[in-house]
Amino acid sequence: MLRPLSDDLFVLDVPFHMRGFDLGGRMTVVRLPEGGLWLHSPVKLDAAVRQAVDAVGPVRFLVAPNTMHHLSLGDWAAAYPSARVLAPAGLRAKRKDLRIDVELSDVMDVGQSPTVELLLARGIPKLEEFSFLHRPSRTLLLADVAFNIHDSHSWLTRNYLKLCGAYERLAPTWLLKTMVKDKAALRAWRDRVLSWDFDRVVPCHGQVLERGGKQAMREAFAWL
Repeated sequence: MLRPLSDDLFVLDVPFHMRGFDLGGRMTVVRLPEGGLWLHSPVKLDAAVRQAVDAVGPVRFLVAPNTMHHLSLGDWAAAYPSARVLAPAGLRAKRKDLRIDVELSDVMDVGQSPTVELLLARGIPKLEEFSFLHRPSRTLLLADVAFNIHDSHSWLTRNYLKLCGAYERLAPTWLLKTMVKDKAALRAWRDRVLSWDFDRVVPCHGQVLERGGKQAMREAFAWL
């Protein structure tokens, strides 16, 4: 159920539909040097998923990468009460029912460093998305700033992404672009991300890009 991308990096792909769109979903699991797990964008929790995750290590961190990826976070927080829940500040106001232990920030250190680096994609305040670099595997983790969907059974999904110029390639959608309020700030985020040492890109929606991730990111955000 968990697919290894490296010795300490795993992904779990699940179906995900929203408002008629077939987007697919993905959770990424990082095994930290001490053996604990750092979960990026936790997906729906059931007995099989829990067994697969527990087989890899103890859950230490549950990460909501933006204000949209939170639907299953409460179930995980209840199932793993000792795990620390990390989320953007905006999610606390949006989900008052949700336990949030640490608000994400660019300068935080909650145990994942030096394994994981993070950076807020400034300029999209409604989304408040953080990108993450898993240094040991040279992997960039994204949530909604860019999709990489190459196939879909949904006519609506295929045609929407084609109109966006975001089908069969790593790219932001039209909706994401409409949410940008400060292009200069987002451009600074892009430039900082491109300074990171990564080759693989793991988005939450679409295929994992195993090679050429930096060039793909450069092309995806050339419009900035």
